[in-house]
Amino acid sequence: MSVENEFDDKTLRERIAENPRPAMLWVAGLVVLMALELGSIAAAVLRVGSVVKFAIGGIANTPSWMAGFVSESLGSIGGTIAYGLTALALLVIAAIVVKWLFVPFSIVDRLGLELGVGKADVVERAIVTAVVGVVTLLFVATPLGAAVDAVIGALTQGLESISSLQTLTSRETIPNQGYQLPDGSWEGTWLGLSPAMAWGARVLLIYAYAFGLLAWFWRGYNVFRNHYREADWTPRDDSVNRFRNHYWGVFGFVVVFVFVVMALWAPALSPVTAEANLYSPYEHEVQYYDEEIEDVASIPHGEANLETRSVGGDSNVGLMSYDKYDRFHPAGTNQDGKDLFTFLAYGSQVSLVIGLLATGLMTLVATALALMTAYYKGLLDLLTVVVSDSIISLPRLLVVLLLSVVFMEANHPIATIYDGGLLLALIFAATGWPLLWRAVRGPALQVAEEEWVDAARSYGQSPVETMKKHMSPYIAGYMLVYASMTLGGVIIGVAALSFLGFGVQPPTPEWGRAVYEGRPYVPTSSWHTATIPGLMVVFLVTAFNALGDGIRDAIDPESDASGDEAGTSAAASGGGG
Repeated sequence: MSVENEFDDKTLRERIAENPRPAMLWVAGLVVLMALELGSIAAAVLRVGSVVKFAIGGIANTPSWMAGFVSESLGSIGGTIAYGLTALALLVIAAIVVKWLFVPFSIVDRLGLELGVGKADVVERAIVTAVVGVVTLLFVATPLGAAVDAVIGALTQGLESISSLQTLTSRETIPNQGYQLPDGSWEGTWLGLSPAMAWGARVLLIYAYAFGLLAWFWRGYNVFRNHYREADWTPRDDSVNRFRNHYWGVFGFVVVFVFVVMALWAPALSPVTAEANLYSPYEHEVQYYDEEIEDVASIPHGEANLETRSVGGDSNVGLMSYDKYDRFHPAGTNQDGKDLFTFLAYGSQVSLVIGLLATGLMTLVATALALMTAYYKGLLDLLTVVVSDSIISLPRLLVVLLLSVVFMEANHPIATIYDGGLLLALIFAATGWPLLWRAVRGPALQVAEEEWVDAARSYGQSPVETMKKHMSPYIAGYMLVYASMTLGGVIIGVAALSFLGFGVQPPTPEWGRAVYEGRPYVPTSSWHTATIPGLMVVFLVTAFNALGDGIRDAIDPESDASGDEAGTSAAASGGGG
């Protein structure tokens, strides 16, 4: 690649306009890959939209809930005041988010106002809060809200139609459920193959597509680096090369990627559907060839499960085997007769959602506090130290266990969401942010003393812009390392709580509960019911730690491994108590 000096002042859009062919070829390939999974993408958008709608509805009901809570003790006047204060607080928070994401310019400068940095920030937030409040009022008190609901409803119907399309990796493309005739042939499976062969072909297709998509994104990065990047070399190039040669880190990345693919494609990777085998087994039937009547018969999955339980002795359906109803079980069945691989695949979704939500929340809180305490220091830093030390001093697993029991025994509504999964994510986030904050506090204090931060202050840049542009990139690498390790800790912590019976509740599948329910059968022929889920938990947590080690060594090649062992173990154990 040759980069000329006139490129220095050109934007990425201008560079692409001068040489569009590489970008267009890459985008065309990405469009083809996305089109193959258009139905799945539409279904994912619908799921995200339903979660966002639920969250917005919960936030919108917060003032009413707070007013009702306060009015019970302080009367209607106190409830009204609480309603107004809560609504105002939510508007201010929404205004901060809107300003951060959608208003990159200074409103005060656009209006031509001469104000100091502190006053300018207050005025800008007040303006954005007023605008957000007016827009909210328009949605509530005018037909605009109904019109937007109608548009969203139309879009939802369109996405629902698209989501019904068959995709490359869907179950319908390579069906694996069927029955065997007396002559040994199979009916209902792809190309008449055995269910094991058909399921294996679908698994290979799914992972081939996933790794192909990953390789295409890597190609996109190379296209950007070779054709459109301003510099021939950046420090990121050395970091990427170091990670590629870090075999322990690459091992962790591959295992984590396999786990993520299992979670995202759980419906297609499972030998049977979750609705038929896990959630509503008596509402779905399985067809099989009945030798007594010499014809095809059907039986509810629930009844078939009762006759194919793995509880030791002769009652066992082991690895890579069929049951008496011609259902293939790559990981055998559990003590309830349900397909164990299906349980584990959908359990990976639960682990991923809880882990990402908890780690994302604690990372957001820890990063914000690290930046603010390093920038302002003084009383804010002291208060944060006191609060974090108070939380860290408590035995975390016991605190998480106590809070989960309290909320569940009180039948709190939040404990019913995702069968307790959301509650666990919030508890782990609330008790885990001090560990991440401690991990990045030192780098944040260090960058706060750099000359470029002082220069930004002297030029009148607002504290928020200074922290976002000049401080956060410096601590991002450290946060990525510790967050990846903490994610593994959260997963093993959730598994431990589920093992004790205080985690994710049935019918939602979870790996820790599978270990608990299968532990009596470890010495028997049904050892797989607890051993396989336990090994998967250990394997996955090890992979996250390996990935964190690789990222750390890639970002900082002079990192002292012995000096970081304490931080690594703290981050890993932090998630699990």
